Amino acid sequence: MRTPSRRRPPRATLALAAAGTLLAPLLSGCWVGAGGTGSGGTSVNVLMVNNSQMTELQKLAPRFTEETGIKVNFTVLPENDVRDKISQDFANQAGQYDVATLSNYEIPIYARNGWLHEMNSYVAKDPSYDEQDVLKPMRQSLTGDDGKLYGQPFYGESSFLMYRKDVFAKKGLTMPARPTWTQVADLAAKADGAESGMKGICLRGLPGWGEVMAPLTTVVNTFGGTWFDKDWKARLDSPAFEKATRFYVDLVRAHGESGAAQSGFAECLNNMTQGKVAMWYDATSAAGLLEAADSPVRGKLGYAPAPVERTESSGWLYTWAWGIQKASRNPDNAWKFVSWASGKRYEQLVGDKIGWSNVPAGKRASTYTNPEYIKSAASFQEMTKEAIEQARPNDPGVQPRPAPGIQFVGIPEFTDLGTRVSQEISAAIAGRQSVESALSKSQQLAEKISEEYEGR
Repeated sequence: MRTPSRRRPPRATLALAAAGTLLAPLLSGCWVGAGGTGSGGTSVNVLMVNNSQMTELQKLAPRFTEETGIKVNFTVLPENDVRDKISQDFANQAGQYDVATLSNYEIPIYARNGWLHEMNSYVAKDPSYDEQDVLKPMRQSLTGDDGKLYGQPFYGESSFLMYRKDVFAKKGLTMPARPTWTQVADLAAKADGAESGMKGICLRGLPGWGEVMAPLTTVVNTFGGTWFDKDWKARLDSPAFEKATRFYVDLVRAHGESGAAQSGFAECLNNMTQGKVAMWYDATSAAGLLEAADSPVRGKLGYAPAPVERTESSGWLYTWAWGIQKASRNPDNAWKFVSWASGKRYEQLVGDKIGWSNVPAGKRASTYTNPEYIKSAASFQEMTKEAIEQARPNDPGVQPRPAPGIQFVGIPEFTDLGTRVSQEISAAIAGRQSVESALSKSQQLAEKISEEYEGR
């Protein structure tokens, strides 16, 4: 608990402390300095996450080089590793990488710290990029406190409910047009065992601020809970937060996938693809994978909005976007790569060369009027667009929030706090402790953040 007589540190000290929390992995690193070993001449160094859409981009990048004469040097790493490496290089302004994949969680924080190159000047000189075609929630989530753009989305997503239409028909079940979580729990119980070895629903239980805490926090929001109230008081011990967490844990323990405490996005994707679960609540970007030409469940799936209780919508908002390092030696060439990788022509290239279900969608309005994409993604494309447009990162719950974010809290400390809380929740899902115990420990962790932020 906060000691009333303790003096609050100056705001500058708090900012440094926050940056230190976000960048804990770099504490053992060395200062390289703005001179760095960055790209030079006609090459651009790009550091990016190793998901399937990024690796497809790597394969198609020679087309960019043919068109521009700019060579792209890729460094591709798993998500946790790439976040650590990006934070080290950008915080030090080492300049080793010109461009990196950043999410709408990091970009406002990095912009605030002066680590990113603004993009307004490039957008103004590049009308063919068509910035207004980028969906408004995406533009807003990549805008800094100064109103300038600091990122461009590669793809965007919200969250929704995926379910097996054939299984529901066989069991005589009907998915409501706008389901509540109470209804989903009832459907999960009835779909459990519909086929041999099939469970009612898949929900993430794997520790990680971006794993179990992403879907769980959307449940907390719509049940009326929040991590912090508007005055930065930690509220993980509130009745609404406890009710939502208990609901989530009980649902996945009773009718969820086997090994739920170690199941993240990838594991739930496998479970859905292999017919081991009847429903799955997760990212809208999963639909393209489930409806791919080689998917065993292609054409068997229905889609419904993210379930709610007390709010009108509850889907999250997320994008893997491109950020240009402020210390880049080649910001102009970096923008050429960013505009190509986030532009309409790249989507057309993916559609022509790989397939329209693989297009990195969720970011441009024009994607959802493209006849070829509509034909390929007919079962989910409109619901995905609607979910993104209805996302409310500044007002996701029933009460005012002190920081933006739907499935996260937009402060540097959340990476550590969210991960530590997720470990407690995952332990409850595994049956190693009660929900009460998990939230009691989590509240104590959150109160340490409250001590630094209260009154700011």
